[in-house]
Amino acid sequence: MRIARHLAAVAVPVALLGVPGAPASGLQHEGHVMATDSMGVVWRMPPQPIPMPMMLPGLMGAIPGVTPFLPDPGRDPAMLPEAVFREVVKMADGDTLRLEAGFVRRTIGMRTFTMYGFNGQYPGPLIRVPQGAEIVVLFTNNIDLPTAVHWHGVRIENQFDGVPGVTQDPVEPGESFMYRVHFRDAGLYWYHPHHREDIQQDLGLYGNMLVDAPAPDYYGPANGEDFLMLDDLLVDEAGLFPWGREAAIQTLMGRFGNQLLVNGESRWETTVRRGEVRRLYLTNVANTRTFNLVLEGADLKLVGADVSKFERETFVSNVVLAPAQRYIVDARFGEPGTYALLNPIQAIDHFNGRFYPHTDTLGLVTVLDEPVTEDHGAAFSTLREHADVIEDIDRYRAEFGRPVDHELELTARVGDLPSDIVAVMALDTLYFPPVEWTDAMPMMNYLSTSENLTWVMRDTRTGRENRDIDWRFTAGDVLKIRIHNQRRSFHPMQHPIHIHGQRFLVLSRDGVASDNLAWKDTTVIPVGSTFDILLEASNSGRWMAHCHIAEHLEAGMSMVFTVDPG
Repeated sequence: MRIARHLAAVAVPVALLGVPGAPASGLQHEGHVMATDSMGVVWRMPPQPIPMPMMLPGLMGAIPGVTPFLPDPGRDPAMLPEAVFREVVKMADGDTLRLEAGFVRRTIGMRTFTMYGFNGQYPGPLIRVPQGAEIVVLFTNNIDLPTAVHWHGVRIENQFDGVPGVTQDPVEPGESFMYRVHFRDAGLYWYHPHHREDIQQDLGLYGNMLVDAPAPDYYGPANGEDFLMLDDLLVDEAGLFPWGREAAIQTLMGRFGNQLLVNGESRWETTVRRGEVRRLYLTNVANTRTFNLVLEGADLKLVGADVSKFERETFVSNVVLAPAQRYIVDARFGEPGTYALLNPIQAIDHFNGRFYPHTDTLGLVTVLDEPVTEDHGAAFSTLREHADVIEDIDRYRAEFGRPVDHELELTARVGDLPSDIVAVMALDTLYFPPVEWTDAMPMMNYLSTSENLTWVMRDTRTGRENRDIDWRFTAGDVLKIRIHNQRRSFHPMQHPIHIHGQRFLVLSRDGVASDNLAWKDTTVIPVGSTFDILLEASNSGRWMAHCHIAEHLEAGMSMVFTVDPG
């Protein structure tokens, strides 16, 4: 109640503020239906999830100061191949995969769109390899933008990490590039573009990789597996909502979609038998949305994270999954019936000063009243301790109490955003949730671009920011890094921080030590929180670290560090 009153106090209807409306240089005021690119793509009012008050006078008719972009808008989707559901590609050491980024026709619900796909599939092919294998990927770019493929979480040879401007040049349309991908660690990974991923990943360029450990009992027994890639897509009555051509838009909060997707579909459905244990491989591929997953009525056991199993399995009621994170969860369906996969959140309406609950149904599991042939109920009820993970981490425990080697703070810097937006945001600073689950300010978000807003990673000891940070390590170094997400900034927001080419442990959050560790490559830092991580710098090369909200990355929130050979 107290928080709600605070919000109500600051959530003045924007039309009543009377703020002078001098247009900023980063905006256009041609009217939503008048701004077009050479192919006739138009800017239009962004979809509003909840009723909004009148527009600020200075923003009437405002549009982002960049050209709207849609994939090959002159192409008739009916002439494109219909995307097919992904296939599983099992590969052995030394095998070669041909991977193509191309145009596809996607039908979602009752609507058809021109989108992108790897090998004409949604998601892209699921690459399944044994631990220790190295494969060759012959990649060809047949979309209308330069691109590259990043092998997310894989401790790969640096030249094949797929980051234009850091490890390679962009692959231009019609050109090819050869990657060698060495899978050192068992676990769940994914691949996606690392060049304008705010557009390309959002349009369907993503796929999973599963690296199988040689030990048959690496995980506990299960009756089957399901790979769920969670996403969202922003659409309105006219179709796909445009992206920015010269620069990213919606950089304030990231691009939230209003159509939630599982494996590219509006709903995931499956049928199992009573008593089945299903292994769920979960990957969040959304630009900015964090999911709170609940499988209503099922028993859930958390088994693994990005790069390894946890030290100990634990029973959980929900799984919070930020962009780029992966979790491995076992689910047991003990009784017949229908089980819903839900995304229940506590949303915030900044304008009207209120919280409101919201739940999306992402999928349905139908459990037949037929007993499973092989019952793993006893094994599921046993919480295993993973000695291999504990022994691996034991080598680093002496470093947990070491002094902090480097510190980063996460914040934002305003450029030429309209003064109206700056004034409203200055009022609305009494409360921000630790996690922003939805786009509560779609118009303000719409007008923010990577040209008028900068997201910042700052080295607190040197004052250097983003690409000016110069960290240099030697292979074999172990570093303690403290990351603080500023509570007081232009718009505090959670940041999923991803570190390329290495692995790390989350030692503590806000001074509270972690009691169940797993190796990670991505961790989400809520608003106002401070995380201590222990980085194992084992892989030489020039690597990127960045926020994995695609629009925050495009708006500057990245740094590069070097690991010299030992």
